Amino acid sequence: MKINVYKLVYATFFISLLSYSSFAQVSSQQIDSIVNYAMSKFNVAGCAVAVVIDGEILHEKGYGVKSIKTNEPVDEHTNFAIASNSKAFTTAALAMLVEEGKLSWEDKVKTHIPEFTMYDDYVEENFNIVDLVTHRSGLGLGAGDLMFFPQGSDFTIGDLLSSFQHLKQTSAFRTKWDYDNLLYLVAGELIARLSGMTWEAYVESKIFKPLGMDYSFASFSRIKDMDNLSASHSNETGEIKVIPTFEEMINGAAGGIFSNVNDMSTWMLLQLNQGKYGDGLKKELFTKVNHNKMWTIQTVMPTTSNPRYNTHFSGYGLGWFLSDIKGNMLVEHTGGLPGMLSRVLMIPDLDLGIVVLTNTSNDGAGLFSSVTQTIMDMYLELEDFKWIDKYAAYLASQQSGADAVVDKVWETVANNNQDAVKKDKYLGVYEDVWFGKIEVFMKDKQLWIKSHRSPLLNGPLQYYKDETFAIKWEYQDMNADAFAMFTLGEHGKANGFTMKGISPNIDFSFDFQDLNLKRVD
Repeated sequence: MKINVYKLVYATFFISLLSYSSFAQVSSQQIDSIVNYAMSKFNVAGCAVAVVIDGEILHEKGYGVKSIKTNEPVDEHTNFAIASNSKAFTTAALAMLVEEGKLSWEDKVKTHIPEFTMYDDYVEENFNIVDLVTHRSGLGLGAGDLMFFPQGSDFTIGDLLSSFQHLKQTSAFRTKWDYDNLLYLVAGELIARLSGMTWEAYVESKIFKPLGMDYSFASFSRIKDMDNLSASHSNETGEIKVIPTFEEMINGAAGGIFSNVNDMSTWMLLQLNQGKYGDGLKKELFTKVNHNKMWTIQTVMPTTSNPRYNTHFSGYGLGWFLSDIKGNMLVEHTGGLPGMLSRVLMIPDLDLGIVVLTNTSNDGAGLFSSVTQTIMDMYLELEDFKWIDKYAAYLASQQSGADAVVDKVWETVANNNQDAVKKDKYLGVYEDVWFGKIEVFMKDKQLWIKSHRSPLLNGPLQYYKDETFAIKWEYQDMNADAFAMFTLGEHGKANGFTMKGISPNIDFSFDFQDLNLKRVD
């Protein structure tokens, strides 16, 4: 799903320059050297890397440890959450259902899910299957993700299907790309209704099993053996710590799969072979027609002039980012969950695939970006651009800038006289139409806030300035601390509040800015 890995990947196009030929071929030893150097530059517990070329696996290896608590080494079969790289499995499942005759790409969602809603009647009636998986809904970036981040909320598929009518339209329908997770969950529900089995069961039985991806699982709860599962880690505070593994949402269609670089190599080979697999490529998971459909731009994205790669276009297909690079097609996706990050990159013209799985956020994004860029450049015969060093410097700069903003907020809070705040006027229960109730109450003489439906969102409410308070959530696995900005009624009592993240680096899934909470008690 997310974590601001997309921002980091796009930074690639701002810091690169024209280069010239230096490498003719790539060896497993060279890849090994690249990854080992990256591990020395980024604060990451472990990772795994695989490269496929010309229909064969050239390199697959684990680096570092599965958990800093056990120090057990990562290997090529160690499972990581692949997060949003699960989306391409969802679109492949839809393609297979198309070929079974159970739906058409142009089918309206309401034909199969009558209770599906949207913010506008026209959009609702015309929203089709392709719209579900191409991030062109007109909703804002990560709209509604707060229902599932952090984990542990009680939202149901019914809540999800009825929520879109309350979410804000930020662009015209089908005109702008804004990344969306919730509509992929709707796609997962669609797959379940049409196939008669859960999304998880469909992916495992119809995709994993025929491909021989025997050690991949469609959700955390379906993992049979935890012995070779990587732990999730975070270095949000600078020091690596183990954090809980992100488990279940309504279904795994947006980011639920756990896999390893050995199985993901099989997946990349299937993609590079246009849906064919097995001895002599005699078997077919999906047709070339639908493969081309998935690898055709559906939503145009802005393209930045890039002399190093000579890129002219970019956009989103069905579960894949698509662009051109030095005259070649580039197909890729990233994924991020708390403590787990991934990147899959393919250049079909070179018959090349690269996958990097990591078990640490935030530095894992720097590692997967720089490693894939470096290996890709070698195959493109570009000179070494020192991507690893550049990404390390970029991340440090980004973190330093964000830390300065956050530190200034908490310094202001610490210097305020919290005891002088008239706390009674803020006490009460407030409600947002899609997120539900949030309560402000007293706890041990401290003003406190908690979500009724997302229990990990609770913490002290501390005065910042004017009618604005800063919240330090008890949940600290991700950077999610927020402001609460109250409005007062005619009698000086709070009648509502809005929210926004404190850090400029807050993950987009914490869409506090989309809440509009009104007093109900």
